[in-house]
Amino acid sequence: MIRFCFVALFLIAYLVLGIPVLGLLWLLKKINPKAADYISLRMVQYAFRFFLFLSGVSVTVIGEDRIPEEAALFVGNHRSYFDILLTYSRCRRLTGFVAKKEMLRYPLLRTWMKRLYCLFLDRDNPREGLKTILTAIEQVKQGISIFIFPEGTRNRQEEGSLLPFHSGSFKIAEKSGCPIVPVTLNHTAAIFEQQFPKIRPTSVVLEYGDPIYLDRLTPEERKNISTSCQALIQETLIKNGSLAK
Repeated sequence: MIRFCFVALFLIAYLVLGIPVLGLLWLLKKINPKAADYISLRMVQYAFRFFLFLSGVSVTVIGEDRIPEEAALFVGNHRSYFDILLTYSRCRRLTGFVAKKEMLRYPLLRTWMKRLYCLFLDRDNPREGLKTILTAIEQVKQGISIFIFPEGTRNRQEEGSLLPFHSGSFKIAEKSGCPIVPVTLNHTAAIFEQQFPKIRPTSVVLEYGDPIYLDRLTPEERKNISTSCQALIQETLIKNGSLAK
């Protein structure tokens, strides 16, 4: 519980002390949008890395050199809130995460998320969900990467399992022409969710797969891209299972 209290206090302090910073970033955005975006990205990354340090999380990263230079669609498995901290803290460029619309309930948090080009998906409204995907496509075209968890929610099943991937997530790459990067996270639920509300020091594995370019695939391969990515991530989960503790 001590770790949980430290992490919770740091989160509250960061959000409260960040209020004037958000104001300054808003002003800077008017003058120099790129500088405001870069500062926002780095500030949140440093905060997330400190969160991970306080939580006692150690990360083995594989395949980071496989990440392409251009904007990409990152697709990963999802078992923990810490998945966002682990992946966002390593983003090289602006990356908007697709989150559930319920995150809009939290005022300061949602402000930071919007500042970082995150999008909010209404899972119960297909029309609104389509609007979110279309916005993501436009962001990729502007050079902003997108990270999405195609399972649609946190997987609460046993370690190593996956929920079915939603094929609509892959429309972002199909319509924007960006590469798809499969991302596999091992053992992240052991940090927090498996013994809620305690946070346990944990070793996790984060692996980036080779980028997939849809224009290099056959029509049949493009049609089955969600199934193929799920199979790749499943295979990597099994391969890296012994590396995480």
